[in-house]
Amino acid sequence: MLAWSANHVVTLAQHHTADFELSRMESLLVKESPLLLPLNKEKTVYDGFITVQERDFRIRILLPPDHQLKLAKLHCCWQLKQLLCGYGHIVKQRLHHSPDLVSFVLELKTVLEVALKCRPECRSIPPPQYYSQLIIEMEDLGWDKLLSIDTEFRTLRLRAEDSSGRQHVVTVKLTPKHPVEAPWCSADLPVPLAITWTPQSSLGHVHTQFLLLLESLAEFWAVLDEIDEKTWVLEPEKPSRADTMRRIAIANNVSIKVEVDTQHPKMLPECCLLGAEHVVTPLRNKLNANMHLWNPDCSILQNLRDVLEIEFPSPATHEKSSFSAECGICYAYRLESAIPDQVCNDPRCGQPFHQACLYEWLRGLPSSRQSFNIVFGECPYCSKPITVKMSTQKP
Repeated sequence: MLAWSANHVVTLAQHHTADFELSRMESLLVKESPLLLPLNKEKTVYDGFITVQERDFRIRILLPPDHQLKLAKLHCCWQLKQLLCGYGHIVKQRLHHSPDLVSFVLELKTVLEVALKCRPECRSIPPPQYYSQLIIEMEDLGWDKLLSIDTEFRTLRLRAEDSSGRQHVVTVKLTPKHPVEAPWCSADLPVPLAITWTPQSSLGHVHTQFLLLLESLAEFWAVLDEIDEKTWVLEPEKPSRADTMRRIAIANNVSIKVEVDTQHPKMLPECCLLGAEHVVTPLRNKLNANMHLWNPDCSILQNLRDVLEIEFPSPATHEKSSFSAECGICYAYRLESAIPDQVCNDPRCGQPFHQACLYEWLRGLPSSRQSFNIVFGECPYCSKPITVKMSTQKP
């Protein structure tokens, strides 16, 4: 009859518990990463692949005899090393805090998913049918519509011409699951580019919908084109097709800012007269008094002439330098994207300033005072009263 000591019984129980835990961990590991297998019976060396976003990465994990992850070593393939560059401290942290190998593998997969999202160059490669489908769609659309395509064959720039001969470009970014998943589309437009997409759609559908949207904006662009051609536009410096605002020169240090409605481009726009008060007030009075004369059948430019009873300076009659007066504080015309839009109201002065420059100047004077968002002070040139609203920070 065999006699077992209490210590021996405890040791056997501990071995059985350890074996059970190891067996349970192996079954979970096979479930989570079936391609990562032990190479020895001690289960201290694991080799194989872990799969993340349909990509397989080769990895070898070396565990110490007690299977403590704190002392484990990782050997990665070069793709995995490149992907984990910058995430090494996170991986080490996960090794130290994960209770077992299964938990660590799950943590490692999470890190890799984040890394893949942050590194477009490491995205999964589309299947062969993606490329054949892309060629078929381009042949149907016409290769003359393709301006450029990136080296991954994901981002395409397609050209389009509206009925007035304006040239436009739409950028299309395809997903690896094209055409099942909708592409991301963008263009230089004043309205959102919303493309209707189904798994049966193609690049031809994108191009057709883009052309229809261009035609709906034809009248809007015609109105702005006339303003750009026949007046001196102070802002934006280089208008894009997405811009709806124009700041038009009226005289030296006097201008009007108009915001054109994309849906009703010939209706009375939002107007803001800028300049010295003694010059702007008569113009504002005319605008209010003659507003009933606005004719929706005429262009905005013609209506502004009639309502304000003025002729706008044009490139045919004036040099732009006549309206590009420098700021009296920083001695520059453009301060980042801003131009001088604050003017001394004294007719004998009329010096223009950038809003930001005048605000900082007045704020530094002991004699200046502030009420809500307006600072009251003296003109740096003539010492007459001048006010400025607090500079607003752009988001």
